[in-house]
Amino acid sequence: MAEAVRSLERAFELLEHLADAGGEMALSELTEVSGLPMPTIYRLMRTLVNHGYVRQEPSKRYALGPRLIRLGEGANRLLGTWARPVLSQLVDEVGETANMAVLEGDEAVYVAQVPSKHSMRMFTEVGRRVQPHCTGVGKALLSQLPDDRVREILRRTGMAAHTPNTFTDEGALLSELRRIREQGYAVDDEEQEIGVRCVAVPLQGAPALTALSVSGPSARMTREAVADVVPIMRDAAERFAKELGPTA
Repeated sequence: MAEAVRSLERAFELLEHLADAGGEMALSELTEVSGLPMPTIYRLMRTLVNHGYVRQEPSKRYALGPRLIRLGEGANRLLGTWARPVLSQLVDEVGETANMAVLEGDEAVYVAQVPSKHSMRMFTEVGRRVQPHCTGVGKALLSQLPDDRVREILRRTGMAAHTPNTFTDEGALLSELRRIREQGYAVDDEEQEIGVRCVAVPLQGAPALTALSVSGPSARMTREAVADVVPIMRDAAERFAKELGPTA
């Protein structure tokens, strides 16, 4: 039984190594990062391939498999459910609409929202997909990726201008992401919609790349207000990360 449990632990570790590497690795690379013997890795990977959690490319490299998509979608839905108390507290403390989004493929997907109590408020449907370059949550999500991965996403999605404030230059956005990493939060300064300002923070330790955001009319969500909102959002993200338990 102990050996079976250890094999399961090693299989999960290999899946996490694949995810950390962008979803694809060679057997030799897995051997190097895991420290496991190559025959052990080969045996575990063949089991994961047989069950659809890993696939083997024609190049013989291993990649995350399609069966993980269903698990990921289920986890994202649960993540949104678990987040509602945290988002509700954010709304109470900040007074504006609170959201959670994850990165799926090349898009930011909203998985939870608690609306503001103001009659004039922001509303985004759960399940809505947006390009990451022009939103606060999108930039907070991209900031958790290396620049090479960000460039790949931007070259697939393009950088359409939604307002005069939208980042449409790759180099300028990469500089902005470096600033976001340093300060720990992102601001959508009327970049997706004129009259709307949003502040977002990464959620560390979640099962997928995740960010929390608060959005409201620019008249209320002023640049001065952002400075007050950021520490409240950081506290909320830290609390939720602790609630996620061993994954955080």
